[in-house]
Amino acid sequence: MADEEKRPIIIKKIKKVAGGHHGGAWKVAYADFVTAMMAFFMMLWLLNISDKETLEGLADYFTPTTASTSSSSGSGAVLGGTSLSTDGAQSSGAVAVDINAPPPTEASQDEDAEAAEAFESKINERENAMFEDAADRIRQAVQQSPELTQHEDQILIEQTPDGMRIQIIDKDRRSMFQEGTADMYGYATRLIEEVGTVVEKMPNRVAIMGHTDASTLRGEANYTNWELSADRANAARRVLRASGVSTDRFSEATGKAATEPLFPDSPFRPENRRITILVLREAPVLAPGARPGQ
Repeated sequence: MADEEKRPIIIKKIKKVAGGHHGGAWKVAYADFVTAMMAFFMMLWLLNISDKETLEGLADYFTPTTASTSSSSGSGAVLGGTSLSTDGAQSSGAVAVDINAPPPTEASQDEDAEAAEAFESKINERENAMFEDAADRIRQAVQQSPELTQHEDQILIEQTPDGMRIQIIDKDRRSMFQEGTADMYGYATRLIEEVGTVVEKMPNRVAIMGHTDASTLRGEANYTNWELSADRANAARRVLRASGVSTDRFSEATGKAATEPLFPDSPFRPENRRITILVLREAPVLAPGARPGQ
C-alpha cells in the first residue's frame, strides 16, 4: 500500500500538428475552384452544340421579364411566354419550346436556299420590269422631241447581267463631240439629259464609260485615246449630275479608249465612238439566317 502511494504519476500530453504551414483549407478551396471550372466549360460546350432556337429558349427562360414560376400552387412555370405544367403538358393556347430539338437538317437548309433563290428571282423580275419601263420612257422622250427624233438611231438600250446598258453612239457626220476633244455638241447634251431625267428617279448606281475608235489622235503626244475617252466619260457624268442624278449614285467614270469596240471587225467605224451609261443591278440584301418575307 505504501509502495503504491509512492509510485510517480506520469501525465502524457499529445500535441497535434496541423498539416503543413497553412493547414488543409487550401484543398477545399482548390476543389471548389476545379468544380467551378468544370461547370464553366460544360456550359461553354452546351452553348456551342445548341442551335439558335434552343439558345433563344434558354435566354427567354432566364430573362426576369419573361421567366417566372408559380409561387402559390407550384403547378408549373412560364418558359418564353409559354405556360408549362409540372408534367410537361401545355396549357390551352400555349406553344411549347423544346430545348432538346435537333439542329436544322440538310433538308431544312435546302428549303432555305430554295426560298432565298426564289426571293432573288422575284427581285430580278421586278428590276427587269423597272429597266424595261425606264427604257420605254427614254425612247418615248427622244421620239417626242423635234430636236432629238432624228438622232433616235444613235441611242441603244439593252438589259445585260450587269444592268441596263444605255449607249449613245456616233454616226457618219453626226458625232457627239468635237473631233479630238471632250466638247459635246448640243444634241448630245440633250440626249444625255433625257437619260438623266429617267435615271434620276431610279435607286440604282450608275457607271459611265467613254469609248473611242482605233484612230490615233493628232496633236499633243501625251494626250491619247485613253485620256480622251476618260474626259468624255466625265463630261457625260457632269450632264447627268446637272439632270438630277446625285453624286453618290456614280460608281465610276472611266475611259476605255478603243479596247471594247462595238464592231470589233471594223475598229475605225464611227459607232465605236460612244458613251456607255450602265444602270447597275443591285444585289438584294438578306440578314443571315433570315427567311424572305420576314
